[in-house]
Amino acid sequence: MADPVSSIRNLGPAMDEACARAGIHDAETLRDLGADEAYRRLLKSGSKPHFIGYYVLVMGLQGRPWNDCKGKEKAELRKRFDAIKATAFDKNLSEFERTLDAIGVIERPR
Repeated sequence: MADPVSSIRNLGPAMDEACARAGIHDAETLRDLGADEAYRRLLKSGSKPHFIGYYVLVMGLQGRPWNDCKGKEKAELRKRFDAIKATAFDKNLSEFERTLDAIGVIERPR
């Protein structure tokens, strides 16, 4: 049996549920995707963007405490978070519409 997402440091049952909605069902898949792609999928599946949630995920995948992120490293992570949010989160869509978009039901304008 695969290890749950919550077996990764800093991550709990809420992340298990959010990842499952995003099609990430175990810790190995999350590690293989990496923090940026996993967070992109979380946003596409309806999770609301939250910087602390992003860097907690990054720190957890590195095996570090969530509050170990400081200074220049935190500033760099903020830039990555902002870039992911800009491409993966459409604030004009409802949570239901984001879910439909994540499964490919909503046609995007060209």
